[in-house]
Parts: sequence; structure tokens; C-alpha cells
Amino acid sequence: MVPNETYQHMGIVQLLQHFGWTWIGLLAVDDDRGDRFLQTIVPMLSQNGICSDFIVRLPKWNYLDEILNRVLQQWEYYEVLFDRKANVYFVYGEPPSFQGLRLLLFLAPFFKLPPLGKVWVVTSHWDFESLSVQKIWDIQAFHGSISFTVHSNQPVGFQRFIQMVKPSWSKYDGFIQDFWEQTFNCSLKMPKENKVEEKKTCTGEEKLESLPGILFEMNMVGHSYNVYNAVYAVAHALHDLYKSYSRHRRMVDGRKYAFQKVQPWQVHHFLKHIVFNNSAGDSVYFDENRELVTAFDVTNWMIFPNGSVVRMKVGSLKPQVPPAKQLTINDDQITWHPCFNQVLPISVCNDNCYPGYSRKKKEGEKFCCYDCSQCPEGKISYQKGRNMDNCVSCQADQHPNNDQTRCIPRVISYLSYKEDLGILLVILAISFSLITTLVLGTFVKYKDTPIVKANNRTLTYILLVSLLLCFLCSFLFIGQPGKVTCLLRQTAFGIIFSLALSSVLTKTITVVLAFIATKPGSKMRKWVGKGLSNFIVLACSFIQAGICTLWLSTSPPFPDIDIHSLSGEMILECNEGSATMLYCAFGYMGILSIVSFIMAFFARKLPDTFNEAKFITFSMLVFCSVWLSFVPTYLSTKGKYMVAVEIFSILSSSAGLLGCIFSPKCYIIVLRPEMNTRQQLSRRQGGNERL
Repeated sequence: MVPNETYQHMGIVQLLQHFGWTWIGLLAVDDDRGDRFLQTIVPMLSQNGICSDFIVRLPKWNYLDEILNRVLQQWEYYEVLFDRKANVYFVYGEPPSFQGLRLLLFLAPFFKLPPLGKVWVVTSHWDFESLSVQKIWDIQAFHGSISFTVHSNQPVGFQRFIQMVKPSWSKYDGFIQDFWEQTFNCSLKMPKENKVEEKKTCTGEEKLESLPGILFEMNMVGHSYNVYNAVYAVAHALHDLYKSYSRHRRMVDGRKYAFQKVQPWQVHHFLKHIVFNNSAGDSVYFDENRELVTAFDVTNWMIFPNGSVVRMKVGSLKPQVPPAKQLTINDDQITWHPCFNQVLPISVCNDNCYPGYSRKKKEGEKFCCYDCSQCPEGKISYQKGRNMDNCVSCQADQHPNNDQTRCIPRVISYLSYKEDLGILLVILAISFSLITTLVLGTFVKYKDTPIVKANNRTLTYILLVSLLLCFLCSFLFIGQPGKVTCLLRQTAFGIIFSLALSSVLTKTITVVLAFIATKPGSKMRKWVGKGLSNFIVLACSFIQAGICTLWLSTSPPFPDIDIHSLSGEMILECNEGSATMLYCAFGYMGILSIVSFIMAFFARKLPDTFNEAKFITFSMLVFCSVWLSFVPTYLSTKGKYMVAVEIFSILSSSAGLLGCIFSPKCYIIVLRPEMNTRQQLSRRQGGNERL
């Protein structure tokens, strides 16, 4: 009939967690039961993130002089109650222990200790009863206490019965007579003649309801309610046992079985199966472990200066329901100790960490004591508190705000046609494309003039078309990356640019071979012609095409999302697949440009009216300067600006080739047509007129 203590321990842990109390004081009676309690509760508290500030063992109440001597001898040990930071004290002990605690608080003013304003959390064993000698002892320190009491109700007629209790019920009932005399401070004995009695004589009509609550309560408390139910439980079990034996009509020694000879063990079978409703309307029954199925009331104690006590039920604990629903508390109904000004008491080792910070353990301290450190970059803590042991990372599509208190959506970033930078690059690409088309149209229109025929007209057309395609391939880098655009971006640019560089290299070789072939007896004449030019262009272009084909077949580029490069942005980009193949493609274009530059540099002073080597030299110088500055700039930028750098490098290097090689020719064709004649060509020896 006594509820399992484990349920209360679990309930108190839930209560502490409910209010966020992680730093508490533990007080336990100094006996074997107190030892078992501490061995059980301390690990349970630690497992649930609660620490004990101190542990004080309360002396048992045996004799007043004995306990007084013990308290005085160990007073320094008990002083921790008054100077510790914890605002919640969890007390375990039976009513005699309470008397010892009351003695400590009663003596505190004599040692000039301040009033003790704490929240007392006690188990169902506790009771705020007082002896008559303690009537004048103030117990305001316990105002606002919270206890787990066995669920109780008021049986029908109980209060009427209490009101009828009189000391005259039985002259041999020493308990009632002693209680009556001590409580009302009177004597039931008749005074003798010629003797002055110190106490007044009891009338026997004193009213129990007039007593303060610390001395006597008119309501049935949990302990008494358990006894009440136990008596009825045994009565029901005996009744069932009697009916069972009456049906079988057992005979012993020729007589009907004597019911009064029932042994206690015979009652067990019937006791565990009983189910009945008592007069208060509560059901009484046992579970499969033969434990009473009952609930606990969370009681808030209000103790007033006049000694009256009010119990307020503010919640309940139902161990039989799922853990999440076991404890229910109505916070608004709780009255706290006056020192808290009716604000929820805080009982933690140190202040909670604010959002954006996490807990950092203090060396040498319990885990409930910690420092607050700001979350590392990229992580957040979104709630104030003791629960934020570690900062957490946001989801892939989110990032922390500036205060690192919550996750906000990342901004999707890519080089768009709608933004200013994208519009500027589009205008440049279109402008250069139109200029290239205009130059190509001019050369087609004047295809029969000497300046166009010089240096292989076909190579000129190939170079202009490849430059036009280079300008247009810039559009593959603008806009949201897709599967097709990622496949074509670098590969198309690499092949087209290699074609342009191959044309420039072939033009340079043509100039050199043409000069050598004009020398008397030269054997190089057989190499001069369109066959060699076409071979060089195709061979150089096919090498780059082979590199790109191998790239696409082994590790092709694909659309990807970069969430690490820039904080707060989700960069839509093309993952190149294989960085090695990308470096090979760019490296090959670098080789072509360097070879072209070297050959053009040495051929720049060859005598020829329309010698392009000097222009190719300058164009390759511009080209190499652009791409050499491209590498560090490209590697130091992120996101859409990295793409913009590559587009700008494509446009500027292509524009350099177009301007340096073709602007002098266009100047002669359009503005100085008199120089575009055969007579002009014949003024110098050598040349490329044979081509």
C-alpha cells in the first residue's frame, strides 16, 4: 500500500527539469535510508543534467538535548544552507527529520545568519507537523514549498467525525488525552485541594478546527488516506476469502472450517486481485508487481504567520502514463517564497548562455558550471540556455544570421543576365561580335585586294570566325548553369580558342617560311603552300579536341552547388569534374600562345610590306599578359565574380588578337586604299604575294 519511492524520485527530476533548476542542494536524513536515497538520486540527477551544490545530512530527532548538542557541534557544516548559490533544496526524510531542520532554522538568528529564502522540494514522507513546544517557532522559511504527496481524498463523513472527537471517548486512550493536553495547553486532571495548578483545566469541549494547521489539519492527508485504503483492501480480501471458503464448505476435524484461523499468506492471492471504489470515489487496485496503482499530488504549501497552513494542489504525477504526460503542473497557481517576488526562482550554477553562444565546461567544476563561448563561424545556437552544449550547423540551403541565433535562407548566386555585371559583359560580347562580323565582312568584300590575299586569306577567315565564336562562347558562362552549358563551357572555349591560336601560329610560320623560300636555292619552297597551313591548323586543333574528348568521357563537368566559398550564398556553378584535364586544356593553349609569340618575335623584322609578324608579336604579348594576370585573379575570387573574370579574360584576349592583327589592315583597306595595291607590294623584296 506504500507507493514506490522510485516514482517520486523520477517525478522530482521531471519537476526540476520543468522549472529549469539544474543547481540544487540535497538534504537527507543521516541514517541508512538517507544513504540509499543519495546513492539513487545523485546518479539520476546527473543523468538528467542536474548537479548538487552541496549535500547536508540532517540529524535524526531522538532527544532534544542530544540533537541540540549535535547541531551545535557541527554548526559550521550546516552553515552551507545559508551561503550557497542554489535556490532549490531537495529534502529527503521523515517527520522526525523535519524537526531537526526546524531546529537549525530556529537557531540561525542566534548566529546572525540571514533569513533563508529558498524553494523546498520534499517527498511524500515529509510533513510540516509541529510539536506543541514548537508552536512559537516561525516556519515562514517553508512558505512556497513544493511536495509530492500521495494522492488523497476526503472520505464521506471524515470531517464530521473529526469534529466529534473528544478526550472523554476513552479514559484509557492515552494518545488522545496527551494530544489534547499538549495541543490546547491545558490539563484533563482535576486540581487537588490546596495546590495551585500552572495549567488551566481542559473543558473537553475545545474545538480541533480552531488549531493552526502546523498542529492539526482537518483534512485527511496522504499517509492517513493510505491507511484508510489499506484497511478496506484487507477487508475486501478477507471478504473474498470468506466467500471462497463458504462455497467449498471445507471441513476440518468434522466441523466447518473456522474462518478466524486464516493465515496471512492466504490473503495474498485475494489481495492482489481486489478492485473497489472507496467512499471518496477513488479506485483501489494493484498492478502486476503488486504495487498500489496511485498518483501523486504536487502540493504547494502556504504557511502564514498565524500558523495556519494551506495546501494547494498545483499538479499531479501519474507514473502509469507515458513519460511525456506523467507530470502536469499549473505554474500560475504556485505561490513562491516572498523573497522571489512571485517570479519563477532561478537555481543554476551560472547564468544561461544567450543565443549565439554555447556552453564551455569549466575546468575542475561540475558539468552544470560552464562559461559561455560564442559559436564558431557557420554555426548557431537558437535558444537561451542550458540545453545548448554545442552550436549546431544550419541546413545546406541556409546560413547563420549575423548574431548566429537562427538560420536564414542562403542567397542563390550566379552570374545572371539581369544584373549589372552580366548586362555589361553581354554588351561587350555582342559589341565585339558585331565588330568581328564587320571585319569579316570587310575582308570578304575586299577579298581580291593584295592586303587580304597576303598571309593566306583562308587562315584570315578561319581566325576571324574563331574569334567571333570566342566572343559568342562567353554567353555559355552567363546565366544559371545547366547540364549542357557545363559540358560546353570550357571544352567549346578550349577548342575554339585553340583554333584561333593555331591560325595565328600558322600565320607566323607562313611568314617565316615565305621569307626563307625567297632566298636563291632555298629548298623550303616545296613546303610553302596551303597544304602545310591546313595541316598545322588541323593538327593543333585536333590535339585540343582530343584533350576535351578525353575530359568529357572520363570526368565531365556537371552543375554543382557551392555553399562553402561565400558566407550566406549558395553558388550555382559548374564543377569541372577533373581539375587535371582543365589544367591540360589551358596549358595547351598556353603552349600555343608562347610558341606563336616566340616565332613572331623573331620574325617581326623580316622585310615585307604586309608582314603580320610584328602585329602577331604584339597581339601575343597582350594575350599572354591577359592570361597571366587571369590565373591569380581567378584563384582569388569566388562565385559569380570568378566566372566574370574568365569571361573578361576571354573577351579581352580575343579583342587583343582582333585589334592588334586586323586593325592595321582595316585601316589600310578602308582609309588608305592607295596602299592596298600591287605597286606598293613590289617596292620591297620578298613578301607573301606568292601565296
